[in-house]
Amino acid sequence: MKKTASHLAVALALAFALPLQAAVVPPGTQLHATQTLIRNNGSEPETLDPAVAESVGANNITRDLFEALTAVDADGKTVPGVAESWKQTNATTWVFKLRQNAKWSNGDPVTAEDFVYGIRRFLDPKTASNYSSTYGVFLLNGAEIAAGKKPNTEAGVKAIDKFTLEVKTPYPVSFLPALMSNNNLGAVHKASVEKHGKDWTKPGNLVGNGAYVLKEWQPNNKVVLEKNPQYWDAKNVQLTRVTYLPVEDGFADIKLYEAGQNEWVYQLPPGTYEKLKQQYPKEIRNAPMLGLRYYSYQNKDAAFKDVRVRKALSMVLDRDILAQKITADGQTPSYGLIVKGMEGADMVEYDWAKWPMAKKVEEAKKLLKEAGVAPGTKYAFAYNNSEYHKKMAIFAQSEWKTKLGLNIELEAMEFKVLLKRRHDGQFQIARNGFIADYNDATNFLALVRCDSDQNNNHNCNRDAEKIIKEAEHSDDPAKRKEMLTRATKMIMDDYPMIPLVQYSLPRLVKSYVGGYSLQNAQDRFRSKDLYIIKH
Repeated sequence: MKKTASHLAVALALAFALPLQAAVVPPGTQLHATQTLIRNNGSEPETLDPAVAESVGANNITRDLFEALTAVDADGKTVPGVAESWKQTNATTWVFKLRQNAKWSNGDPVTAEDFVYGIRRFLDPKTASNYSSTYGVFLLNGAEIAAGKKPNTEAGVKAIDKFTLEVKTPYPVSFLPALMSNNNLGAVHKASVEKHGKDWTKPGNLVGNGAYVLKEWQPNNKVVLEKNPQYWDAKNVQLTRVTYLPVEDGFADIKLYEAGQNEWVYQLPPGTYEKLKQQYPKEIRNAPMLGLRYYSYQNKDAAFKDVRVRKALSMVLDRDILAQKITADGQTPSYGLIVKGMEGADMVEYDWAKWPMAKKVEEAKKLLKEAGVAPGTKYAFAYNNSEYHKKMAIFAQSEWKTKLGLNIELEAMEFKVLLKRRHDGQFQIARNGFIADYNDATNFLALVRCDSDQNNNHNCNRDAEKIIKEAEHSDDPAKRKEMLTRATKMIMDDYPMIPLVQYSLPRLVKSYVGGYSLQNAQDRFRSKDLYIIKH
């Protein structure tokens, strides 16, 4: 308690006034006369509404169109956004001072009331955000509002004055500044939403406060953004035009890259990394990330209600072969929810992780037999159109067939279709993945918590939930970490999902694209941090 009290004293005394952040162009670097970038985004965005955006692709774009209280720079560090400074005034209260020169793209000033409106709208069940309960638990009354039990006017956000925002939490949330970098919790231009309704995110209607404005949105073709002259830091923004492509096929992505029609490959197809690394040594980019590739079970499906079935299918997947031979791009095997580098809980792997495969298969067969699952049993596996995910799915299909005699029907679909089916529970096994929104174990626990809208597995462990809630209210970091670790183990011992590998994101980026950092473990790259070098 003394240690915690001393930390709080420092926080109370210290108002964080951080330097302005923009594209950092090294001295002597000559910039190209044309500052434009074409980058593949991996899929068609499901929305450009920051409150509803869920996929990586959608958030890549909204991160350019909108700016939250804080932001994440090219190196993955939390930096000022619309808030130029912030301070913690007590254990559950934070005050953010907004920069007075922040404007909407139509010239209106960005005010504290815009954040109050944006956050209330985000939490409102009518908005139907799939992140409202995930982030709502960190705001006073947020969880209750997301569940429809309280009006959104009771959210713990208040405009103290035009440029001062107060945020209250239900318990101490030390990582709140990092959490507030997510645009789901950002400001929204109320007049535009009310005027245009569901069409407010269309070109010509969308009013944002980010470094870029929406110029074009041609579904399944491209999204084009142009520099926002109203942006408070516009003079330091180098790129004048950014085009996002929605190409899901990795080989098509590379062909566009080699033809000069794309300067940023979203993700290399499996098995191509070593070859392309030799072919383009100055353009290959790869680094470990705070992310997990996994497969979701539909835990409410009759076929997967027995934990022995879920455990058996997880045991026989050879993660080493998957990482070294199938994806072969620097990812590491994973046997738990918490990945390396994640704070707030320890990594815990299954006891059988280091068993010889023969022993795993023997045990898995025994479990299936006890559960009454006979060879030849059929299961459906859903994944999105991508050579990467197709190759992984075929590998899993083969593993389950050759080792357990199970028949897996593969179902390929567009990513936005898969996204909806996962949320609706319309699947048996589904490809899934998650990249951290902030560096704390609670972020990954959202994937398996009882009342989380990010829980596509539809599982629930109420005993573990009690421990998590107790941990959230603890002011002892060591005790909190122990409880979150214990709760995570309890949940994962029930096998709600199949952890596979920890993300790395291998891609090709033209050598003349400046500002790309390998320190960004969340893969969040704002276009305002990038620039084109003379070539």
